Amino acid sequence: MKLSQLISGIETSKILNFKDVDIKDIENDSRRIYENSLFFAVKGNNLDGNKFVFEAVKRGAVAIISERESDVSITQIIVKDVKKVMAKISERFFKPSGNRVKVIGIVGTNGKTTTSFILKSILEEFGYSVGVIGTLGAFYNKAYVEPELTTPDSISFFKILMDMANDGVEYAIVELSAHAIAQNRTGDLKFEALLFTNCTQDHLDYFKTFAEYENVKMSAFSRNSCKFAVVNSDDETGRKLIKNPKVKTITYGLDNPSDVFAVNILTTKQGVDFIMNSFDDILKIHYPSTGEFNVYNCLCASATAHALGVSGRAIREGIKSVKNVPGRMEFIETFNGADVYIDYAHTPDGLEKLLKSLKQITKKKLYLVFGCGGNRDKDKRPKMGEIAGKYADFSIITTDNPRFEDAYQIISEVEKGYRKSSLSYITIQNRAMAIGYALSKLSEGDVLVVSGKGAEDYQEIMGTKFKYSDKETIKDTIAKLSFSGELI
Repeated sequence: MKLSQLISGIETSKILNFKDVDIKDIENDSRRIYENSLFFAVKGNNLDGNKFVFEAVKRGAVAIISERESDVSITQIIVKDVKKVMAKISERFFKPSGNRVKVIGIVGTNGKTTTSFILKSILEEFGYSVGVIGTLGAFYNKAYVEPELTTPDSISFFKILMDMANDGVEYAIVELSAHAIAQNRTGDLKFEALLFTNCTQDHLDYFKTFAEYENVKMSAFSRNSCKFAVVNSDDETGRKLIKNPKVKTITYGLDNPSDVFAVNILTTKQGVDFIMNSFDDILKIHYPSTGEFNVYNCLCASATAHALGVSGRAIREGIKSVKNVPGRMEFIETFNGADVYIDYAHTPDGLEKLLKSLKQITKKKLYLVFGCGGNRDKDKRPKMGEIAGKYADFSIITTDNPRFEDAYQIISEVEKGYRKSSLSYITIQNRAMAIGYALSKLSEGDVLVVSGKGAEDYQEIMGTKFKYSDKETIKDTIAKLSFSGELI
């Protein structure tokens, strides 16, 4: 595609050395540049793409889009907001050869991943080909793309959508993070539907205040961004969205009047059962994972499917047949008569809902292993500690992804909150050892949940991602304990 076609209508501050070259690829990573590429010099949180302009030119870049000039002789297009321009150009460049895939976006602090899995299962039960882009990566048909961000950068995002469309995918379900919304990674994409799960404290290291964080999430919903919105009527932010006259809204919930709601909820180790009223269509639902919060995820997905014309039978069977969502209330195995789970809960609200749900199926003691991430929202650390002390019978406070922070300092900040509600805890910095200790304490009727990392297969320490998995650590430790009777 000619450069002039790509930048047509784009607001520019200055254009230097313009040549209407044929662009073969677009990139924001100089390491992936090859001949006749367009390079976006993006300034991120840790790296500034402008420092890699010369490398990009050396590798074959024939044009650069940036917010400032560089001392190179190729075409330079200077813009005010390179990320916004990158999204628009990415959408133009990666056009599928066939019909465009219909995109459903999910906005919210918690529940996005599970809701995407449930909706995928329902739509597939009805006969659609479905892809998902989110925290666990992108997957469609037999393809899989490793996750880097909850919502990929705009180049990766639109390339994946193009590949999906070309591979026959009819619906793409996309997790929309607050960062992605703020950075306009999806450009001017028109969504078939936008789903809202909830809005609770998270990412205040980036957004500074909850009001700013909330406003960013709400900004995704506008007159032209989607055909309709599906909104949680029990969430305070959700109720603000419902009052927005700009968007056609479908509601779901348990406590407030809604188009789709549930009654007679029963949570057990085997899952959650309830009666769902979907626009007066009554369905008996079984979801094969426990937790009342999963009722909300089911209602959100069901309301969306109903609006898309999916039958009640497909909704019921789709929910029933959802395969295990990795790292989300994932049952690992039973050890010494105790059930062991892992979960991704890493916010105060997420942790509280997780522990409340597990408390309902715990016959004796509820054990918790958790920590908080480094270089992220520090304010939530004592809050999560207080919640853990309130609901767990015993906790082992450990590391999560300490990143560039001191692990002991993070743990001590969690402890401050824990002491407000309980003293039934210990601290073990090494996460694998913390899990080993927790497993050694278990007996018949207990429940252990290892929270915070979910399906992540790494632990990030001082800029390095070390191979690590809660799931594999639990399985390996149980195998050693079962073999020797003691920790090795």
